[in-house]
Amino acid sequence: MTNPYKGRIGLDRVYRALGYSLDGLSSAYRGESAFRQETWAAVVMLPAAFWLGRTWIEVALLVGSVLLVMIVELLNSGIEAAIDRISFAHHELSKRAKDQASAAVFLSVLLCLGVWSATLYHRFLA
Repeated sequence: MTNPYKGRIGLDRVYRALGYSLDGLSSAYRGESAFRQETWAAVVMLPAAFWLGRTWIEVALLVGSVLLVMIVELLNSGIEAAIDRISFAHHELSKRAKDQASAAVFLSVLLCLGVWSATLYHRFLA
């Protein structure tokens, strides 16, 4: 049996993939308060990155660190949704998966804070 969603090629595949991606962003924004908060932080931080960064590398690090938090949050939300789809019952493997996905978000936030703190320090205090 073939998957009817596979086998799309060319621009049709790109168009549909874009639609699925926009659906994912929309559902994350509507359903996840953490993603909403990160989106609004990004609305402020992304333009600020172009003002704060003195070189294209600094801008890339500032922008990349913000986007990384959002990417990891989307993966965390996907893992949580998949586990909740299977069962709401407590299971040690489900807990481990959710906790590790949450830890990934935490580490990405720490990285973002580190990059921004270092940039702000060098821009204003050094």
